[in-house]
Amino acid sequence: MPKRLGQQTVAFSRPPVLLSTASVVGPEEGKGPLGQYFDVVKQDRLLGQKSWELAEEMLCEEACDLAIKKVGLTPQQVDFFLAGDLLNQIITANFSARTLGVPFLGLFGACSTLAEGLALGGMLLDGGFASTVLTACASHHDTAERQYRYPTELGVQRPPTAQWTVTGAGAVLMGLSGPGPVLTHATVGKVISMGLKDPADLGSAMAPAAAETIWQHLQDTGRLPTDYDLIATGDLGAVGHPICRRLLADRGLALGENFTDCGLLIYDRNRQNVDAGGSGCGCSAVVFASYLVPRLIAGEIRRLLLVPTGALFSPTSWKQGQDIPAVAHAVVVETPA
Repeated sequence: MPKRLGQQTVAFSRPPVLLSTASVVGPEEGKGPLGQYFDVVKQDRLLGQKSWELAEEMLCEEACDLAIKKVGLTPQQVDFFLAGDLLNQIITANFSARTLGVPFLGLFGACSTLAEGLALGGMLLDGGFASTVLTACASHHDTAERQYRYPTELGVQRPPTAQWTVTGAGAVLMGLSGPGPVLTHATVGKVISMGLKDPADLGSAMAPAAAETIWQHLQDTGRLPTDYDLIATGDLGAVGHPICRRLLADRGLALGENFTDCGLLIYDRNRQNVDAGGSGCGCSAVVFASYLVPRLIAGEIRRLLLVPTGALFSPTSWKQGQDIPAVAHAVVVETPA
């Protein structure tokens, strides 16, 4: 049976099993609508560390450690660790890998990193190159603000199109057998750029990439949006999510009430000052690990299309006048019949 479908999609012949998931978040995330679902909610964003970056590393390490311990394994029993974050040289993932001591592949897909890790981890498992793979990603509101926009200490006013980078880390441990939801497909996205340059409006920059990947996934698989109980983009927020819906409607593809966004789920925009909603590597990671996977396990949803999106820019490229390209990867997670 061929594993390649259409132009960009992989169908796993031995669907990897999601053995465990774990999520560790900051205080704002704990105050949101999904607060009861997270494994660990920290009471302050600094976590007792000397810097925000050290705090972000702690989030990632704790999520990874928890995912491994949930199934009674040790790091020595994990074949590969795939992880990434938003910081230069993916230092959160690199230093977490140093602590774990697991063979490591560093990833950078910005906020699409979760799907990239799941897709590549699934290929390692389905290809017979591993029996257990851990994938994780993390972000932190203050580290992202300092690197991409303005240090929070400056108190710069945020425009309503801005999104609030999630302080949190999510980890997923996958294996070849066992109970749990399975990863059946992965659609690898293309880098899309519409010439947008506003780092305070990443939802608009990422929406075309999300629309293109959803469209291509459905073309490759021959499925309809109604074949999914839930289609969840990663972090388009209140600006990018309706743009994505409209772009697909312009191509004759109408998405219904089963179309949502992790950046809209994680916060209550009416009572939390998060402007257009959540974003960051940790956004889709913690929503997926703490809320969506348990719903799959409980049978509330049976087939999920998760489409995390990433803005692929840096302060260097932006200061040189470059626009903000984006990418979206999609994975299908299902409850076995």
